[in-house]
Amino acid sequence: MSALTVRRAVESDVPTMLAFANWAAMNTVANFATSPEPLEEWVASFRKSHEFFPWIVAEDGEGKVRGFAKAGPHKARGAYAWTADVSVYVDPEAHGRGVGSRLYEVLVPTMRAQGYVTLVAGITLPNPASERLHARFGFVRCGTFHRVGFKNGRWHDVGYWDLALRDDDSSPAPIRPVADALA
Repeated sequence: MSALTVRRAVESDVPTMLAFANWAAMNTVANFATSPEPLEEWVASFRKSHEFFPWIVAEDGEGKVRGFAKAGPHKARGAYAWTADVSVYVDPEAHGRGVGSRLYEVLVPTMRAQGYVTLVAGITLPNPASERLHARFGFVRCGTFHRVGFKNGRWHDVGYWDLALRDDDSSPAPIRPVADALA
């Protein structure tokens, strides 16, 4: 695959991003959606969250989007403001070609620069490729929720990995906008 460029997603990227997520939902257990998710919901989520939660895409040398990573709130209550959930999806034609790594090479430092303290990733088990990707970036397995998703005729466990972006106990500063962290 030609060189990958990672950039901030724009709203016109959302249909392609959703296509990757819906492919995973319909063909794997990595995404727990049991039917295709509607574009309107993804566009609304993008509009609501992209200022403070990165949505990024990786493009190949021909400008074709090959994957995306995004972040979102971990939980709604105020004390969780410095924790975010992260996910990455790759074009099925580009699996195993470093797209996920390239995306996390940008996503993780961006979120550190924004002031996030902890990132959380949930991975349907087993998924050795995703587990290796997260371990490569310093995520540590911190727990497992057993039998939390029923899909394709059976129960699935979800493992959780977290990444500490800083190791001091000082009070955090307000989260910076994505645009400021990438500037």
